[in-house]
Amino acid sequence: MKLLLTSAGIKNTSIHNALVELLGKPIADANALCIPTAGYGHPQVSPSGAWRFISGRESRTPMCELGWKSLGVLELTALPSIEKERWVSWVRETDVLLVNGGDALYLCHWMRQSGLADLLPSLRETVWVGLSAGSMVMTPRIGADFVEWKPPNGGDETLGVVDFSIFPHLNHPDLPENTMADAEKWAAGMSVPCYVIDDETAIRVVDETVEVVSEGHWRLFTR
Repeated sequence: MKLLLTSAGIKNTSIHNALVELLGKPIADANALCIPTAGYGHPQVSPSGAWRFISGRESRTPMCELGWKSLGVLELTALPSIEKERWVSWVRETDVLLVNGGDALYLCHWMRQSGLADLLPSLRETVWVGLSAGSMVMTPRIGADFVEWKPPNGGDETLGVVDFSIFPHLNHPDLPENTMADAEKWAAGMSVPCYVIDDETAIRVVDETVEVVSEGHWRLFTR
């Protein structure tokens, strides 16, 4: 699977170009499924946020409004009630998964419960575009600072598809606790390399190659 892990979606030309390169085709020729699930697990997110994401009316975090050839909704909480063969074919036939922000642990829980997490290793050419929690879910853990929804087994562990953690929304005007000093304290409690990224930054991962794509500010903390 090819990953484009963003803080706030396709915010600038550099991130847009990285997405097109990963797709290997224009956005207008690509089929997408969007996953709104993470939003339902975060205490600061309302159903209107899921609607704005799905309908492409969230200009602060552009994802669904990019001009896809087709766009569908994959709600992970519904998948356990659907025959697996049916929804797996939907995922295999799409070019890109657009994964909304919200709560990374809630998203991780439903990725595992639905079976999507088990499917990921076989999606060699599919592009995963994460937004905030949709990016953090691919890391080994998110850190205690980001725990809101409590998973049944506790802890802050996520999928571990990549070997680094992510602190998104650096210096966001609505998040006064997201300064570089705060990020450095967070990183000090982590056991893996940590990328701190602002909303103009993304991390592209193909196989084992990691590349930062940025028109903003970011920093890598290593152990």
